[in-house]
Amino acid sequence: MYIYNVTINVVEEAHEEWLQWMKEEHIPQMLDTGKFTKALMTRVLVEEAMGGITYSVQYTTKDKATLEAYYNENATELRAASKRFKGKFVAFRTELEVVSEQ
Repeated sequence: MYIYNVTINVVEEAHEEWLQWMKEEHIPQMLDTGKFTKALMTRVLVEEAMGGITYSVQYTTKDKATLEAYYNENATELRAASKRFKGKFVAFRTELEVVSEQ
């Protein structure tokens, strides 16, 4: 199992609109690709020197091939949808391989 983790820091003045967009539009669209079995959105409890509010969104997928299919078939379009928040957030992405689950 793999986790596609996206960590996002969003400026406070865009936070409420961005959070609503993530919960009502973006995360459901990610799941609608059929590439992910679930999504977990968490708030990162750390104060960033740059300010803003930080979240981690973890999308679970069955294997690396499915994640690669997401990159090839869906990532460009879904990332482009965030253009309405251009300049109001920074994001970095991490791939995680689940080694053990208890």
